[in-house]
Amino acid sequence: MPVRFSSSITCAYLYPITRYGYPPDVSKTNAHLEEMAGMGFNSLELEGIGGDNILYQHKHRKQLADKVKELGCTIPVYCVVLPALASADPERQKEALAFFEMGCETARSLGATAVLDNGPLLPLEFPAEAPVKRHYDDKYLASLGLPAGFSWDEYELRLTRTYQQACSIAEHYGLDYHLHPCEGSMITNTDSFLHFADKVNADNLLFNLDTANQFFFRDNLVISLLRLRNRIGYVHLSDNRGTRVEHLVPGEGSIHWDSFFSTLKAIGFNGHYGIDVGGAETPITDIKAAYLRSAQWLEEQLTAYSLMN
Repeated sequence: MPVRFSSSITCAYLYPITRYGYPPDVSKTNAHLEEMAGMGFNSLELEGIGGDNILYQHKHRKQLADKVKELGCTIPVYCVVLPALASADPERQKEALAFFEMGCETARSLGATAVLDNGPLLPLEFPAEAPVKRHYDDKYLASLGLPAGFSWDEYELRLTRTYQQACSIAEHYGLDYHLHPCEGSMITNTDSFLHFADKVNADNLLFNLDTANQFFFRDNLVISLLRLRNRIGYVHLSDNRGTRVEHLVPGEGSIHWDSFFSTLKAIGFNGHYGIDVGGAETPITDIKAAYLRSAQWLEEQLTAYSLMN
C-alpha cells in the first residue's frame, strides 16, 4: 500500500473521468474507487453523472459504502450532476429533484457531509438528446436559443424555489450543498454565486471554490476567499494559464499560489482540497503522475502554511 496523503487532500473524480471518458462506466465505480485509493488517497470524490448513474449508485449504495470502508477511505463530497435542475421545463426540474434526493440518500450512505453540482445551467433550449457535459462552451451555447414564450421573471422565481427545495432536501440528510462555477453556468464567479445565494437564502448552500475555472473567468482568488470565507468548505485545486478552460498541475499555470495559501491561512480555512487536474481540455499524458505530483506539492503547501488538519 502506498504512503497515504493527508485526509484533507481529496482525489477528485476528474481522475477516472480523464482516464476513461465522461462519464466513466458507472458499473465500474468500485474499480475507480480502488484505483484512486491505490495512489495513496484517503479521501475520495465520487460523482453520479446524470439520472441513470445516480439511480445505479443509489441502488448499489450499500456495496459502495462497503467498498469505501474496505479501502479505509472517506468520501466527504458526493457530486450529483443534474443540469435539469435549472431547466426551463418545470417537469424536468421536478424529475431532477427526485434524482437529487436519491443522490442525497446515497451521499449519507457513503458518509459524505456534502453534495455538489455545477451552478444552474443557462435556461437555453437544449436538444432532447443533448448529453450531460462538464463544460458548455460559448460556441455551442451561441447555437441555442431560448424556449418559446420564455419569461425571465417566471423562470427566476421557479429556479429559486427549486434550489430552495434542493437545499431543504440536502438539509434533511444533514448535508451541505456546494455549487461549482463553470462555463455554461449562471455561476462563474463570486458575484454570481452571492447573488444567487441571496435569492435562495439557505444556510447550507455553499460555494465550491475552483481555482482554475475562476482564474479563467478573471475572478480574483484572494478577494473571493475573503468574501466567501463563511461559504467555502471545499476547494477544487488546479492551475490555469488564463486563456481557456484547463486544469493543469499546480505550478504549470499562472496562479499566484503564495497569496492564495496565505489567504486560506488568514481566513482559518479547514475544509477539503480536491485535486482536480486533467479533463479532455488539458494536455496531460500521464494522469496518474500528475495526481501524485499535485498531491505531494499540496501536502508541502499545507505544511508550509500550517493548514494541515
